[in-house]
Amino acid sequence: MGWAPDSCSLPTAQRPLREAEFDALFARAVTPLRRTGPTRLLVRLPAVDADVARRLSARESDCCSFFAFDVRVSAGETLLGIEVPSQHTDVLDRLSR
Repeated sequence: MGWAPDSCSLPTAQRPLREAEFDALFARAVTPLRRTGPTRLLVRLPAVDADVARRLSARESDCCSFFAFDVRVSAGETLLGIEVPSQHTDVLDRLSR
């Protein structure tokens, strides 16, 4: 919890709810979350979570435009890539805990 940066435009009261949505999605990961670089996180999810990942990514991009999300379905799983600029690696660090 508490990974939203000050620049996030999501109302403060709604941030814990959004963080809980990410926590719930990440809890369904088929492998541990993996940093593929200092600014990139890869989350492997069941294929059925593709739509959830896309919708959540789109909503998060609306309030924190520095996030770049990539959702792909491959070999029966959903691959969710999350990338941030180097000045926001601390957000990615907190998100990936």
